[in-house]
Order: sequence, then structure tokens, then C-alpha cells
Amino acid sequence: MSISAKSSRRRLTANLIVYVCATAFCALFGAVYEIFSHGVYSYYMIYAFAIPLCLGVLPLSFIIAGVGRVPTKAVRSFYDCGVATLTVGSIFKGVLVIYGTTNRLSIVYLLAGIPLIAIGLILYLAPSTLTEE
Repeated sequence: MSISAKSSRRRLTANLIVYVCATAFCALFGAVYEIFSHGVYSYYMIYAFAIPLCLGVLPLSFIIAGVGRVPTKAVRSFYDCGVATLTVGSIFKGVLVIYGTTNRLSIVYLLAGIPLIAIGLILYLAPSTLTEE
């Protein structure tokens, strides 16, 4: 294994650890928030942990296992920003639902997160001369 392959694997492993921590934080935050919400709950808050789990931990686990090629830094940046945007948007929407109010601007998280993830996926799937070993 070359030095650049080792450093790429190390970066992906560090990214995986961040996603695992984000998943655990969202699950713990949702549980604690639900405990102090006086019986009011929101599925946006309860299942916010599923976004970094399904969109971060699982794909990175497959890539680290050797199923896919290593994404470039640009791909990781767009994709990670999209996942973070959707996660924060879910928590924000959950807080609003628990509080008993609405905000029409909460759709912005969805409208920003999905294109960021799509750009990351398109860059990952597109044949490129800029590949990372």
C-alpha cells in the first residue's frame, strides 16, 4: 500500500469517526430533548441520527472496506456539507415542532442539503482525471 493510499484511508477513517460521533450526538440529543419536552415529541428530532448514519457511516464503511473508489476532497466537501445541512435542518424542524410553531424557512435546509449531496455524488460518479489514490 502506497503512502498516499495510507493517508487517504486515514482521512476516510477520521471522517468515519466524525460521522459516528455525529450519529451518537444526534441520538443522545434527541433522547435528552424528548425527556425534557413534557411529552411532546417530533419524528424529525427522534430520527435525526439516521441522516449521518445512513448517508455517512454506511457509505464510508463500504468505501473503506474497498467496495468503492476513494472520493476526492471536493466530493467529500460537498457531500459532507449536504449531510450536515440535512442533519441540522432535521434537528431545527424537530425543535420547531416540539415548541409548537412553524417556520416556512425551514425548507431551506432541504433545498440546500439535497443539491449539495447531489453535486457530491455527481462528482464522485463522473469520470475524472483528478482522482485521489
